[in-house]
Amino acid sequence: MSKVIKGGTIVTADRQYTADVLIEGETIAEIGENLKGDEVIDAEGAYVIPGGIDPHTHMEMPFMGTTAAETFESGTWAAAAGGTTMLIDFCLPGEDGSIKNAINEWHRKSAPQICSDIGYHMAVTGWNENIFEEMKDAVDMGVNSFKHFMAYKGALMIEDDEMFASFQRCKELGALPMVHAENGDVVDLLQKKMLAEGITGPEGHAYSRPPEVEGEAANRAIMIADAVGTPLYIVHVSCEQAHEAIRRARQKGHRVYGEPLAQYLVLDDSEYLNKDWDHAARRVMSPPFRSKEHQDGLWAGLASGSLQVVATDHAGFNTEQKRAGRDNFCLIPNGTTGVEERLAVLWTFGVETGRLTPEEFVAVTSTNIAKILNIYPKKGALVPGADADITVWDPKLKKTLSASTHKSVLDYSVWEGIEVLAQARYTLSRGDVIWAWGQNSQPQPGRGKFVPRPAFSSAAKALSQWKELNSPRMVRRDPLNIPAGV
Repeated sequence: MSKVIKGGTIVTADRQYTADVLIEGETIAEIGENLKGDEVIDAEGAYVIPGGIDPHTHMEMPFMGTTAAETFESGTWAAAAGGTTMLIDFCLPGEDGSIKNAINEWHRKSAPQICSDIGYHMAVTGWNENIFEEMKDAVDMGVNSFKHFMAYKGALMIEDDEMFASFQRCKELGALPMVHAENGDVVDLLQKKMLAEGITGPEGHAYSRPPEVEGEAANRAIMIADAVGTPLYIVHVSCEQAHEAIRRARQKGHRVYGEPLAQYLVLDDSEYLNKDWDHAARRVMSPPFRSKEHQDGLWAGLASGSLQVVATDHAGFNTEQKRAGRDNFCLIPNGTTGVEERLAVLWTFGVETGRLTPEEFVAVTSTNIAKILNIYPKKGALVPGADADITVWDPKLKKTLSASTHKSVLDYSVWEGIEVLAQARYTLSRGDVIWAWGQNSQPQPGRGKFVPRPAFSSAAKALSQWKELNSPRMVRRDPLNIPAGV
């Protein structure tokens, strides 16, 4: 049965225009005027945009002695209610350290639950011959990105020489290296310093992770990626120090991508000074929220293109889990929520304020990450042949965000009481309407699919070609400008 979306304004990453969208099965069949289908979806007065892609989530993540309460079902359902049709979740190695086994475990957990489509990143938390070999297995399994933690000393943190070796392997495989950029050694020392001074509450979390430790690590990761000659993606960029490192590298022609979070654009570090311990602890994540001054820079980066993607780092731990750190902020499970609220928050505080155009909104919530992760135009696009992942975005549907109405299983919302000015009227995943505002929509666990991502994105190919074409006449003979013969 065919469907046609009628009466809306199509918004893509590069233009707006009025047209109908015809859907046949799971894909877009045609875009044009006066199209007909078996079922009509009313988009009058609304925008028709590519479904959102959240490239940074942690559903059911085992971490800090517990497991995130947000399930793959509740997480993908919440995302759909907010207009997001695809999540990219992070796989963590199990006790055996196997990358291949970890990916299979994530398939086992997620497949029966997901209401919309999903992809995976793979975390590299150590280095040995088995990891080297299994990185190729991961790419063959459709996972083309690998995350490296420069923080969480004694747990997930990886050393510089290991990161260099992994980046080299990524380059060989055409995969994208990613980093959590914080200087883990300095964070560890500052945490101990805070505790020794009697600072045990959530504010100690923010004090022990100042912007400088993020900026330093971002610079270091960029240097290593440049030495290897590979693109680099820096997750959860929260501050001007890290943004400056990315901006400077991009000005030199380095293929570096920056990902701020919706939380960093709206919420600030005053949240940690709330007298209600639970309130503050629920907002503990790494890096922490920053001061308002950093927010202006992040918004400017999205508008100018020095930052490319807005994600959430959605890692849902309930209040009782957070209380494990009641007497020691180091034991508070790190993570906050946002998959359902991301688009509405970004539209309200970005588009409605003039910080972003509707086209830029589409770019940073869907199209850019689809290109970076090499799934464009299957995802992130409104063109014939693309998956019919489409959101009918109504700019006049107001809502006050609250735990009492969200689809997450968590008992709180870090967005409590914030009024947003737009919502998803309809969310379509591969042609199926999985969310309809005010129509008693229900989750459909198991209908989502895993989306494999091929290696060698355009950026990876470009860097490879650059190395092949270098010559003595080129000023930048190789990433480190090493003269011939050295």
